[in-house]
Amino acid sequence: MKIKAAIVGATGIAGQQVLAALDGHPYFEIAALAASERSAGKSFAEAITDAQSGVRRWYVGGCEPPATALGLAVQEAKSLRLGGIGVVFAAVESEAARALEPIYAAEVPTISTARPHRMDPDVPLVIPGVNLDHLAIVHEQHRCRGWKGYIAALPNCTATGLAITLKALDARFGVEAAMVTTMQSISGAGRDLPALDIVENVIPFIPREEERMTIETRKILGRVAQGAIAELALRVSATCTRAAVLNGHTEAVAVSLKQAAGLDAVSEAFESFGREFTGLGLPNSPRHMITVHRDPMRPQPRLDRDAERGMTTSVGRIRADEVLPNGVKYLLVTHNAAMGAGRGAVLLAEYLRHAGYLA
Repeated sequence: MKIKAAIVGATGIAGQQVLAALDGHPYFEIAALAASERSAGKSFAEAITDAQSGVRRWYVGGCEPPATALGLAVQEAKSLRLGGIGVVFAAVESEAARALEPIYAAEVPTISTARPHRMDPDVPLVIPGVNLDHLAIVHEQHRCRGWKGYIAALPNCTATGLAITLKALDARFGVEAAMVTTMQSISGAGRDLPALDIVENVIPFIPREEERMTIETRKILGRVAQGAIAELALRVSATCTRAAVLNGHTEAVAVSLKQAAGLDAVSEAFESFGREFTGLGLPNSPRHMITVHRDPMRPQPRLDRDAERGMTTSVGRIRADEVLPNGVKYLLVTHNAAMGAGRGAVLLAEYLRHAGYLA
């Protein structure tokens, strides 16, 4: 019997990515949709269609809205009915998430793509295939908060590709420090970026992004200790920019390793990373956590963001760094709206079911 899923923020970009990943899913059934007061009471088809022009606001390329969702009535997010629901996907704006997610988690396991609870000591900040052992701390939410469910959060999409690649290196060689410059896609800004700002341009500053990338990466790479996460003592220097690319974040990374490593060994560490997880064969899992390119013109967002349905992190231009001790540098491309958001949230739910965290 399929687990009934509710998607909150279903009319937005991240929520629609969740819906696309759940369409025809073998484990989950789209059972309830919720959004803001503006959409409440309408069918999903009405909520995403402009009444005057008939234009449909569907933001997921390559597919149509799930037929099972179109006729569902959209509920108001703050009064979502949770009876019979087995998992909530909360893909709402940050301020709404701060209030709404604890309401859901008091009753039902809740997977969040938003910021407010990511750094709570008892909330795991999880990337599937990277730090699934952190899920054990959800029991602290049961014990201390008295919840029947819990919150499990996905990190900022910018931290996703960085943390995946650093985990592969840390597991093999140890990591001391990382410097990263990001060239982030337009879709990472949601619908808030004025179109003319990005045309023929690179925007050199994204508010709060560098701080989030730093603190979230340390938590993701940390370890469970006494019911919380002991962060990895990793120095991170980040510069985050916005580039004129629709989807896919590109990041230039330089890492100081704890021990010297040849470039072939670094490539092998990337390519072999996460095989135990990908071997589970979960429906939305990539075949490879990291795909390594030998062509110096790769990776590129236009060529590589959609590889393995946007779920693999593409890495290339692996070179020695001449400045950092035991330094290695590389470029990566990760799909911010797939592994970094909606489809990644569904993959996390698949693992939660596999591991017995969802009934």
